Amino acid sequence: MRRLANHFLRGLAIIAPLGLTIFIVYQIFVTVDRWLQLSIPGLGFLIAVVSITLVGMLGSGLVSRGLVAALDELVAKVPLVRLVYSSFRDLIDAFVGERRRFRKAVSVALSEDGAIKAIGFVTRESMDNFGLADQVAVYLPLSYSFAGHLVVVPSGRVTPLPVEGADAMAFVVSGGVADSARNPSG
Repeated sequence: MRRLANHFLRGLAIIAPLGLTIFIVYQIFVTVDRWLQLSIPGLGFLIAVVSITLVGMLGSGLVSRGLVAALDELVAKVPLVRLVYSSFRDLIDAFVGERRRFRKAVSVALSEDGAIKAIGFVTRESMDNFGLADQVAVYLPLSYSFAGHLVVVPSGRVTPLPVEGADAMAFVVSGGVADSARNPSG
């Protein structure tokens, strides 16, 4: 009976992530199709991907960069909209684009003796404008979430890690169970 239960749990561990992924992707397809009132499954998602790619291509030109800057200035003048827009823009820019911030994975010593550490990302090398000389800003993502904490620590407590930022993020967000952090030497 115990062996049967173990087989069941192993099967659940294989099927649940796959099933949940398929369900979420399906829901995205159906929702986008419903918004665009399309009857062909997945066509709305395809249209969205192509449209976003075209906007990205157009946004890469010199003329359109000026338009994007003008949009940013316009939005910056509207108090509540500015807060929402700039927060989302900064979050997206942190992960993709030219201004990615989560490239430099670090280990942060949280205790005096360095025995307790956290994995994070340096988001600001200098905190001088806050009157915090020799301090750096480190974003510590939470496991199973894209939320996190920003801590300001002495730069001496920060040690660069020899992994890609995306691998470190996957490791932290998975609660340390992701095996995506590749050793660059091996």
